[in-house]
Amino acid sequence: MRKMLIADDNQAIIDILTAFATKDGWQVTAVNDGDAALAAGRTGRFDVILLDVMLPKRDGFSVCRALRTALDVPILMITARGEDYDRIMGLDTGADDYIVKPFSAAEVMARVRAVLRRLERSAAPATRTLVRGSLTLLLDEERALIAGHAIILTKKEFDILCLLAENKSRVFSRDHLLESLWGYDYEGDTRTVDTHIKRLRAKLAKVPHSDWELRTVWGVGYRFQGDAHKG
Repeated sequence: MRKMLIADDNQAIIDILTAFATKDGWQVTAVNDGDAALAAGRTGRFDVILLDVMLPKRDGFSVCRALRTALDVPILMITARGEDYDRIMGLDTGADDYIVKPFSAAEVMARVRAVLRRLERSAAPATRTLVRGSLTLLLDEERALIAGHAIILTKKEFDILCLLAENKSRVFSRDHLLESLWGYDYEGDTRTVDTHIKRLRAKLAKVPHSDWELRTVWGVGYRFQGDAHKG
């Protein structure tokens, strides 16, 4: 279960935020002063922290600043001070969002979800792509696009296209393609390659393009002919 730390000296706010967070699937720990917030936050046990600015003993700005020196946990600051200076200070100390009272608990939970989605997207590895003119291959997703239009390919068709496109202008014999993509123990013959190439070309032709092609090298095999950029 995900864990949330709520730091606020107003018990009524703690109670309502705890109720909504629990309903949203969070396990909540609540504290009511800055020293306790800093001590709890430093344990690293929490997936998100809701931090009031006007806390006793140590204000929320200093707590946020101290936590940011060691942790990347999402921090949302909650305050009655809505002036631009306070918002800027909160964000500059490392807060991921700044919520001004009065607020609805439902809005706070929505802000929490939004911050987590944003962080998850930024942490996700970039999709590897191979671009050849109007052709884009999304390597991790095994998807092909021509001028932005998706082309539905079988896995073997995608593998053939990818191998040829990755090795621009290199001629692959039918035997080489068969061994590379079907394996040495495949019992079929090279006509399998020709059949797959024919089907692949038919699918690629559904979106007109003139900047690249799968070219037949008579008596040898096939090659990808066209422009290149890899990202």
